[in-house]
Amino acid sequence: MNEGQAPAGKRPMRRDYPQAEARLDRARAVEELKRFLGIAVREMHLEIEYEIAAAGAGAEEPEVAVNFRGADQDFLLERNAELLLALEHVAHRWLRLDPRLHDHVRFDCGDYRSLRLEELKLSARVAAQRVRETGQAFRFNPMSSRERRIIHLELNGAAGVRTMSEGVGDHRQLVIYPASGKK
Repeated sequence: MNEGQAPAGKRPMRRDYPQAEARLDRARAVEELKRFLGIAVREMHLEIEYEIAAAGAGAEEPEVAVNFRGADQDFLLERNAELLLALEHVAHRWLRLDPRLHDHVRFDCGDYRSLRLEELKLSARVAAQRVRETGQAFRFNPMSSRERRIIHLELNGAAGVRTMSEGVGDHRQLVIYPASGKK
């Protein structure tokens, strides 16, 4: 058997497949999002308008951004933007996006994303300072991988602390430890 081949009768493990670079077809994504949102907004009876913009892919900016505004925007943002994020999740499924491309299509309403980003960064800095002062670890409530990543990046290289994600699934938490201390 050659290296990288699975034994006869067995499927190769995922890591045996070549890792092709995932790419987003922006034009197709925009057209499909128009179709999806037309149906979703109509069937949900939302009084909301949306704008879909295809932009350049920066480090923090999506390739396709969908911005909502209208009478029901507060409804989209209730309970930590639960409905907005659910719509985004269903849109990713509708587009059949490779999970590596999920950050390339982003939904926003009332600048929720940028405000949340600043809130997470401030929380990270405050928690890190607390860990430095007390020498005790700080554990955030469970959050999405996207939000944990923001905190990891914000504290990457910060003096006196290190970050780690712990737990599984929806219960995964980010923990800030003193740099010199063990778990």
